[in-house]
Amino acid sequence: MKAAMKPMIEMWLRARRSASELLVDRSGLAAIEFAMIVPLMLLLFFGTDEFSSAVAVNRKVTLMARTVSDLTSQNISVTDAQLTNFFNASKAIMTPYPSTPVKATVSELYIDPATKVARVQWSKGAEPRGLGTSVTIPTALQVGGTYLIYSEVNYAFVPTIGYVMKSSITLKDFTFTRPRQSLCVMYATTVCTTS
Repeated sequence: MKAAMKPMIEMWLRARRSASELLVDRSGLAAIEFAMIVPLMLLLFFGTDEFSSAVAVNRKVTLMARTVSDLTSQNISVTDAQLTNFFNASKAIMTPYPSTPVKATVSELYIDPATKVARVQWSKGAEPRGLGTSVTIPTALQVGGTYLIYSEVNYAFVPTIGYVMKSSITLKDFTFTRPRQSLCVMYATTVCTTS
C-alpha cells in the first residue's frame, strides 16, 4: 500500500511546486495584458474611423441639399433635363463616398397669404411630394404670397461593420431658399401657380 501511495505523493508535490512556480513566474504577463487590451484598442480605432466617416458623409449630405436648392433657385424656369443635371452635379459632392444610396428631391412651395401654410406647387426627384400637400416650414419663412425652393436629401450610410451586420444609418438634411431671378421657379408652366 505504501508503494502505491508514493507515486501519488510525488505527483502531488510536483503539482504543488509547479503551482507555486507559476505564481512567482511573471514572464508571460505582458503577453496576457496585450491580449486583453488589443480588442479594446481595435474597437476604439475602428469606432473612431467609422464615426469620422459618418460625420464626413453627413456634412456632404448637407452640402448636397444646399446645392440642389441653390441651383434650382437661380433659374426663372426649369426643365426635367436641368433638374437631372442639378441632381447629378450635387451627387458629385459625395466623392469619394458612393452616391448610389442618395435620394434627393426638390420641390417648390407656395405660402398661402391667409393661412401661412406652405403647399407643394411641383416636386421632382427620388421621392417627389404630392401636389398641394403641405410642408411644415420655420416661422421666419412664413411670408404669405411668396415661394420657397425646398430640397431634401437622404443617404443610407453603411458603416464598414454594417457590411457584416447588414445595417445602415439614414443621414438626411433639407434646406429652403427663395427664388432669386423671379417670384417663382416655373416647372411645366408659364406662370407662377398659387393653387
